[in-house]
Amino acid sequence: KKMGLLLLLIICQCAINSVKTHSVSNPSIILMMADDLGIGDLGCYGNRTLRTPNIDRLADEGVTLTQHIAASPLCTPSRAAFLTGRYPIRSGMAAFSRVGVFLFSASSGGLPSEEITFSELLKQKGYATALIGKWHLGMNCESSNDFCHHPLSHGFDYFYGLTVTNFRDCKPDQGSVFLKGVQKALVIPIQIAGITLVSLTIMQYIGLLKVPFQVLGYFLLIFTILLLVLIFFIYHFRHLNCFLMRNHQIIQQPLSYENLTQRLTKEATQFIGRNTDAPFLLVLSYLHVHTALYASENFRGKSKHGLYGDAVEEMDWSVGQVLDVLEKHNLSDKTLVYFTSDQGAHVEEISSAGEVHGGYNGIYKGGKATNWEGGIRVPGLFRWPGVVQAGVYIDEPTSNMDIFPTILKLAEAKLPSDRIIDGRDLLPLLQGKVTRSKHEFLFHYCNAYLNAVRWHPGNSESVWKVFFFTPNFSPEDSNGCYDSHVCFCHGGFITHHDPPLLFDLSRDPEEKVPLTPETESRFYEILRVIHLAVDNHTRSLHAVPNQLSWDNLLWKPWLQLCCSSVFKSCYCDYDSEGSPLEGHSG
Repeated sequence: KKMGLLLLLIICQCAINSVKTHSVSNPSIILMMADDLGIGDLGCYGNRTLRTPNIDRLADEGVTLTQHIAASPLCTPSRAAFLTGRYPIRSGMAAFSRVGVFLFSASSGGLPSEEITFSELLKQKGYATALIGKWHLGMNCESSNDFCHHPLSHGFDYFYGLTVTNFRDCKPDQGSVFLKGVQKALVIPIQIAGITLVSLTIMQYIGLLKVPFQVLGYFLLIFTILLLVLIFFIYHFRHLNCFLMRNHQIIQQPLSYENLTQRLTKEATQFIGRNTDAPFLLVLSYLHVHTALYASENFRGKSKHGLYGDAVEEMDWSVGQVLDVLEKHNLSDKTLVYFTSDQGAHVEEISSAGEVHGGYNGIYKGGKATNWEGGIRVPGLFRWPGVVQAGVYIDEPTSNMDIFPTILKLAEAKLPSDRIIDGRDLLPLLQGKVTRSKHEFLFHYCNAYLNAVRWHPGNSESVWKVFFFTPNFSPEDSNGCYDSHVCFCHGGFITHHDPPLLFDLSRDPEEKVPLTPETESRFYEILRVIHLAVDNHTRSLHAVPNQLSWDNLLWKPWLQLCCSSVFKSCYCDYDSEGSPLEGHSG
């Protein structure tokens, strides 16, 4: 009898182990990414005035990472790192110029086809894959229909969203970030060109200079054509760059904000409903809370923080809809859900009426476009009932690049062996099997420039962070670069530090007081170790084409998508209620 009972226990234990093993293989995966959301905007990270019960529910039922770091403080490079598990400098998705993101739908730069995304590898393992929302990693290379950088060319079966981003320029009466930039960058060159042309004409007329009138005529013609193209582009910016696509087809041009979050949410829940019998990957990339801010009628005016708060609370509603549809189809226990933001809140965002349109980064300094903690420390929430710990906070350095190896492991896909993957598998940490992050060093880039390094020694609780340069805040006593709307990474916009600034984030997470040799006895030893790490990291980098060069950033008319014709202002709407759900991108 004892032998029989023992045998029965062994069989039961084997069955339990089998179920447990099966449960952590090939789950469905939902990755939700907000845009410009501050870590201090959520209840689970300490906010007491914004209502985010559904996002907070992820924290209650899962793991909250309190030192989750975006690989870049800007949209385009951060998202490239997220999809590939690699620092954006490795893929050419980090700019050497002032502009660090794609601004136009008809630019030729984008995530290179040589890069391997987690969506590609999961698709090869039989996952249904979809991206709903913002892409911001390019679209075309050489023609308006090659779609070399499009989501469907990077492993997604289905796409519904924007290929660029949500600009103020996309929403009438919200001002123009683009126009401000054009005015600052081009007014002086245009004035110089105009004065030069007039001066040459006068000098020619009075005989001081002998230049054939034909040459002056050509110069005037070229100048006039370029000016007309610029004026046309500025006037039609919204139509040319703010449009909604389904797969390769434009279905709404320009984009309408009417019930936009509801439409994105409906697309997400319908995708889940179509894939209840097999594993799926859903990347739900919200337009909230990047400006232009918007909220539907049910949420407008309901929060305590104006339109920004309304947008956060509407996004939280959307998260709740996704969680509800998982429950409806009995998929909650079979699905890993992750919520994050691509970088910290854009603190300089203030409307023309003076309303704060940027988020709250809690106690952390700075914001979007800086590597102060406010720019890169983002929400990191994981929920998977029965597999991931519940109600646990982990204060170890982790990165949004870690999603790549983590979900590959879950999908039983192999890591690429022909390239460096900078992310680390998070599952042991999330399950409580280990207590330390696998990241000893994290490298913080400001565009293509190594800005700061984080070191978490294996034998210490300290998290050292050094800055080789810092942005010059304007005004000086502020918490951002309000005069330029965003901080930049080189030239007169920064201050270099020699020796570098040193902080211990475990004692000074607000980065208030830099350490000195007098206040930290190991000051020079810490710098020595970090410099060695930088040398090793730098040696691992290889030259690649710069996807954010001026040539790749500029608007190219031959790459422009238009769902009707330029003469009809590129207008169409196949996405409104009762309209057919097809369009074309001719």
